[in-house]
Amino acid sequence: MDVITFGESMVLFNPDAKGPLRYIHTFSKALAGAESNVAIALARLEHNVGWFSKLGDDEFGRYIECFIRGEGVDISRVIKDVTKSTGLLFKERFAHVNPNVYYYRKNSAASYLSTDDIDYEYIKSAKILHVTGITPALSESAKETVIKVVDYAKENNVIVSFDPNIRLKLWSIEEAKPVILELCRKADILFPGIDEAEMLLGISEPKEIIEAFHEMGPKMVVLKLGKEGCRVSDKEEEYFVNGYTVKTMEDSVGAGDGFAAGFLSGLLRDKSLKECGEYANGVGAMATLVKGDVEGLPTYDQLLTFIDKKEYVDR
Repeated sequence: MDVITFGESMVLFNPDAKGPLRYIHTFSKALAGAESNVAIALARLEHNVGWFSKLGDDEFGRYIECFIRGEGVDISRVIKDVTKSTGLLFKERFAHVNPNVYYYRKNSAASYLSTDDIDYEYIKSAKILHVTGITPALSESAKETVIKVVDYAKENNVIVSFDPNIRLKLWSIEEAKPVILELCRKADILFPGIDEAEMLLGISEPKEIIEAFHEMGPKMVVLKLGKEGCRVSDKEEEYFVNGYTVKTMEDSVGAGDGFAAGFLSGLLRDKSLKECGEYANGVGAMATLVKGDVEGLPTYDQLLTFIDKKEYVDR
């Protein structure tokens, strides 16, 4: 495997119209989950990827399995729990703003993920392990599992990639901060957003943020700056990489996951640090062009065309 990741995926219900959910009567069903978004993005970029979680033994769980497997991601280590349900979430849309998100995931099957559920030989088979700060927010057992898997990966020379992905609807910043910072210290590649960095470190200047995170341990820090682009550093080199212009953004959810996948794809292809940043910005921007978390994620050829690395031929 090039990359293995794990965490909760849910069934997303997207409203077919804008406005408060109490006035919405029809929804479109889709997939949601930061880690599966990254896995699908990497699979579309032609990498061998594995994803696992715990799912309810229900129709929503079967839908998630079929969807992710259909994208070319290995799901052989997924566990079914006959006593728990698969998590759900609903989006609420208003004009020209990011959607509101409502979770129905408390006591879901994935929240019961434990250290006994892990195939450690499978983890060892990866070049990169990608984890996020969402999974440890689900439960105490999920938090222990993330930390143990990360430690095992590091002991077995697997590169650890970490996206803090702070979700204050799942836990408070007081609960999140010590756990997220512990995982930052263990990471080899770190993907903080500028707002997350301010919450964690209390500073807002990008260069200072990167220096502070490097001092914790990560070899690479990839600071997400939204539409402006990103700042990438590997301690020896540091670059600001301009973002790509998106005239009409349909949905920003999933863009950060696409961003991380783009960077990891460049790394796996031995691209330069700056090129990895361009890949990250490109996938992140393309993810916003289509409604849904994964629907806008590009193939490798589409990415190269979008970032002007390949000429577009329309017919």
